[in-house]
Amino acid sequence: RFSIKKQYKQLWVQNLKLSDAGIYTCEYGSNKVRTSLHIFKLTISLDGHFLQNEVPELILTQNSSSPLPDLRITLFDSNNNRVTPEVQSEDRKKYIVNLKKLEAMHSGTWVCEVHSDSPLIDQSIPFAVKVLGFQNPDLERKYATVDSTLILSWRLNSQKIKWKEGFTGQLNWKQQESANPHELLDFNVTAQGQLHETKKSNNFLFEIPERKPESTIEVKLPKVHFNHSGQYQCQLEYQGRHVQSKIELVVMKVSAKPVGPLSRGDNMTLTCQVSGPLPPNAYLSWERVNGTKKDIKNSERNEVKLEVNISVAGLWSCHLIEGSDRKISFHYHVEEAAVWTNYVIIGASVGGSLLVFALGCLCIISGTSWQRRRQRAKRMAQARQYLLENKTCQCQQ
Repeated sequence: RFSIKKQYKQLWVQNLKLSDAGIYTCEYGSNKVRTSLHIFKLTISLDGHFLQNEVPELILTQNSSSPLPDLRITLFDSNNNRVTPEVQSEDRKKYIVNLKKLEAMHSGTWVCEVHSDSPLIDQSIPFAVKVLGFQNPDLERKYATVDSTLILSWRLNSQKIKWKEGFTGQLNWKQQESANPHELLDFNVTAQGQLHETKKSNNFLFEIPERKPESTIEVKLPKVHFNHSGQYQCQLEYQGRHVQSKIELVVMKVSAKPVGPLSRGDNMTLTCQVSGPLPPNAYLSWERVNGTKKDIKNSERNEVKLEVNISVAGLWSCHLIEGSDRKISFHYHVEEAAVWTNYVIIGASVGGSLLVFALGCLCIISGTSWQRRRQRAKRMAQARQYLLENKTCQCQQ
């Protein structure tokens, strides 16, 4: 590891070790020149390969001729932002610091700056950090209406950081936090860094889109059902460690009672309902398109169902509003019954009433006639009985 370049009077040392630190003396004739070699060694846990939300441990070790200087350590992340680490221990020979939880955006080259006043030291040590994770928000919420088409997407940064080492994962779905999960698909990365997916569930209506960006896990719901709501969790596994990202799906449906055209003068109840709890700043709102402010009705906080009684046909819309952002809308067209239909209904009602009245009269007449025949038969029976009892005979001469 040591070589001397005489023409330059230089000593070359390759693959420095901590034990190489110390005082080096150069003798040339009667001249002697001494120089002090100070060596730093920087190591990072897990060889610099991390999953999202993991906390790296950084160890800085120094060696030199005694006494060892008191060091000040400054860290800068891959975006050149200063990071304040948590110093776990320091004894001048070894400094152990813990970084904060890593995110996918922290992948890249970090810099450790080492400072000392005596002796004067200003040393910058670069080191690589790779963070495999999701570029989605921590807890993403998606909204959909019944019978619509929806694609749920998880974006990985494996291509961005050129992560070609093997990892596996799976995508699970469950309707509630406490419910049993159902595995929809599992996936792994090939030697070329490409994702390979396998569909697992046969009881759930979903598809794996063919065309999609690289390093993206996608699930397509071609026709959303109300019971498709719940948590969709995508989980990565690397060397026995896990990281996951959740998407909460909230589904909206609208129903009418009674169903059908709205006749003039009648009322109809429209019900708008969502499948899960809403954020504190979210609410439901009914309105009639091109209507007035009187046709607007908003839900109270934490309400997941909103009903509105209407007497006017037209296009009615239920909106899910979060803050000032309208997330989804469900349009329901209420048809107005035709005029002739109203006349038919009125005629049928009047005709039905007359028919009932006629049937009632017929029943009364039939009942009266039956009662008279019964009384006449009773009187004839009494007369026959009277003749038999008196044994009356009539003789003709």
